[in-house]
Amino acid sequence: MSSDLTFRRATRDDLETIVAMFADDELGKTREDASLPLNRKYTDAFEALSHDRNQCLLVGEREGDVIAYLQITFVPHLSRLGSVRGQVESVRVRSNLRGQGIGKLLMRESIRICREHGCTLVQLTTDLKRDRTRKFYEDLGFKVTHHGMKMVLEH
Repeated sequence: MSSDLTFRRATRDDLETIVAMFADDELGKTREDASLPLNRKYTDAFEALSHDRNQCLLVGEREGDVIAYLQITFVPHLSRLGSVRGQVESVRVRSNLRGQGIGKLLMRESIRICREHGCTLVQLTTDLKRDRTRKFYEDLGFKVTHHGMKMVLEH
């Protein structure tokens, strides 16, 4: 079950699996490219992120297989007395393993890491189309406190 799940920082060897999890999703299949060899944009981004001390690329692993992923960005602020926030993004669990509590353990681990890093709060966004996902986060104790906004910049 989920108790045999371990967590560690992602390595370059995990990248194909991570990108496949991004693409194995109703929204991700329209914006990700899991074809092999991987698009260089993924490898370049991974290289930059893995050397940034304000990034944590976390994988959940069971029996040597990566089955979950998320990214935490530690965002220092002047507000709230110079606090640090943990911004959680790109939460994924392999689609055939959802509903087994893996996501809950992954999120609890991310909260633990944020506390260890000195964060005063953990924040995230989820697409408005993801009603079940919003309920999942609320069940973990997250509250809807703001309306997020995005602007896509075309290149």
